[in-house]
Amino acid sequence: MKKFNVSVLGTGFVGLTSALCFAQRGVKVVASTHDEKKANLINQGITPFYELGLEEMLKEIVNREDCNFKCLVGREQAILDTDISMITVGTPIKVDRSIDLSLMEKTAREIGEVMKRKDKYHLVVVRSTVVPGTTRNIVGETIKKISGKEPGKDFGLCMQPEFLAEGRSIEDTLYPDRIIIGEFDKKSGDILQELYKFIYRDHLKKAPILRMNLESAELVKYGNNCMLATKISFANEFANL
Repeated sequence: MKKFNVSVLGTGFVGLTSALCFAQRGVKVVASTHDEKKANLINQGITPFYELGLEEMLKEIVNREDCNFKCLVGREQAILDTDISMITVGTPIKVDRSIDLSLMEKTAREIGEVMKRKDKYHLVVVRSTVVPGTTRNIVGETIKKISGKEPGKDFGLCMQPEFLAEGRSIEDTLYPDRIIIGEFDKKSGDILQELYKFIYRDHLKKAPILRMNLESAELVKYGNNCMLATKISFANEFANL
């Protein structure tokens, strides 16, 4: 059976939850943060934020004799030691209501710098919420420019949105109702699909894997968010009536 080595770049709500759930399912995971204090807490089995059941899961994983999870400071070793890197950094809203992609661009530059020295094919997966075009035109192009390598040939590129709700993120990660894979090319999508087949196994009978282009996957996330906002707005308006 193929062994998967995954780095998760970002240890916030989405990143740490995903990293621990993947580790629980047998994937070797390296989480990456620039915050040394945060990394120390995580490696001691302490979560830097509260999410139902997450600290218990972290303690159980880090206390295993054959622990397959660790948190590193910086990106270099995390990327060099793994075959797949998932970007889970924040994409907050600016004062003018536009999306702030500065952390996304910074992470893409960091990946590009490491990829200069890595001869092995590496898959990059964007999991943060980003506007359509970001994965291809910012992440892909930035890595290409800095590393001198070609997407689809030297490295893979996917966009795989998450649909996690606070308070039930572990359940949402371990038992999703669908998996969206946006792919730059077929090889990129095939690798990510194989990872999820390993993680979810029989659960995929209930959770279809839907493959599409990068921009469609980015738009699916916004469509999902808009639908949730619409439901809440409708409920509030009806309550007022």
